[in-house]
Amino acid sequence: MMKERFLVRMAQASLVPALLLAGLSCTAAPGHLGQQVKRQSLYQPSSLDLKAPAVFRAKFVTTRGDFVIEVTRAWAPRGADRFYNLVHAGFYNGASFFRVLPGFVVQFGISPNPAISQMWQTAKIQDDRVGESNRLGTVTFAMAGPNTRTTQVFINLKNNDSLDGMGFAPFGKVIEGMDVVEKLYSGYGEGAPMGNGPDQERLQKEGKAYLQKNFPKLDHIVSAEILRGQEQSASHPKKPVNNATH
Repeated sequence: MMKERFLVRMAQASLVPALLLAGLSCTAAPGHLGQQVKRQSLYQPSSLDLKAPAVFRAKFVTTRGDFVIEVTRAWAPRGADRFYNLVHAGFYNGASFFRVLPGFVVQFGISPNPAISQMWQTAKIQDDRVGESNRLGTVTFAMAGPNTRTTQVFINLKNNDSLDGMGFAPFGKVIEGMDVVEKLYSGYGEGAPMGNGPDQERLQKEGKAYLQKNFPKLDHIVSAEILRGQEQSASHPKKPVNNATH
């Protein structure tokens, strides 16, 4: 089982941690803009191959509250497409925020379903060029090295621009509910083996039962969905939304 290393050379050396990847759920709905698509399944990663809109928003309902991520495909096209497909297919529903380090990152994206996690172990995508900085509130895929992104993402809880040079390419940002993100349960600290928090390899193998038994206070995602009517095509951009926070 591949272990993803978050090779982060931060001023806080104790935060240099390990990251992994995985999946959840079942089938998907039709594509955006009336597009005809084949049946999608989280048990078949190759079937999740929709191209994301130029800009779209995804709403996450969690046990702590709601937040909205706005994705700009031009920032990191491959990452945006992968995230769009995962949200579209229900992958993140039920997934826990298993790594919450105040002043650094919130990480999620390991499925509560071990069978689906296994399916995504080798479903890697190629790297994107880093076009935006890892600023406060930006959302980025975790990785184990070059061309190893699968399903795990993290939200930056501060300006982590030191990650830019390591190839971590943000694809979106939290535009609503950043206060919710900052309140996600963080009491377990860094994960094993560097800390006493969840062991990502065990989470992938044992799923939700492992967290319920050992880390019952973790917050999790109740549902995640693409906000319909919010998508923007490259050729027909919408007018800016004045009440969005950036």
